[in-house]
Amino acid sequence: AFDTVQACLGVFAPMIETMTVKKDNMLAAAKSGFINATDLADWLAKRGVPFRTAYKLTGEIVAWCIEHGKTLEDMTLEEYKSFSEVFDESLYEDISIAACVAKRTSKGGASPANIAAQIEYLKQVTA
Repeated sequence: AFDTVQACLGVFAPMIETMTVKKDNMLAAAKSGFINATDLADWLAKRGVPFRTAYKLTGEIVAWCIEHGKTLEDMTLEEYKSFSEVFDESLYEDISIAACVAKRTSKGGASPANIAAQIEYLKQVTA
């Protein structure tokens, strides 16, 4: 196993040094995967919608988005309101991909602060 990891590192280091990160492609992929659906359900629950109802409603909205070729961020407020009157403009702040990532602050989460800390840690242990 050690030999395999060592061989992989020999390949990955040069690859990472020369790769080009396509942020627009990454964002589009994240949006199309509905990774912010949980955040939508949480937003509803925080506004008094019962937990089960919030998750059922979120599932219906995701199904509608798939059928209509939209992402959660692309939906208009009117489209959201066709599912429930509880929706308002503040929704968009909570379900943006950037906001969703920033909220992942638990150990191992993807928040920018966590990633920066992990990078710093790895620099120290590999120096």
